[in-house]
Amino acid sequence: MQSTSEVKYSAGPFQPIDEQCEGCERIVEEESTSFCKTYMHPAAKWRMGMCNFATHVKPEIKVAKIRINPLKAAKRASSSRRG
Repeated sequence: MQSTSEVKYSAGPFQPIDEQCEGCERIVEEESTSFCKTYMHPAAKWRMGMCNFATHVKPEIKVAKIRINPLKAAKRASSSRRG
């Protein structure tokens, strides 16, 4: 369980934020240094791409259009009507 006492980010294992974290809502500033309140080592979250905790970045969704053979589509449609 979490205690109700205040967390000291500068005294613990928390490391300062990475430059890519700027603008995130999860940033806490303590003693003129910014820390992520969700993750202890924020630079590690950006190594493989986008941080999954980032609130200021939205993932890009690519839509691929798939072409279906019209003969197969007609066969599938006719078989579902017979069923």
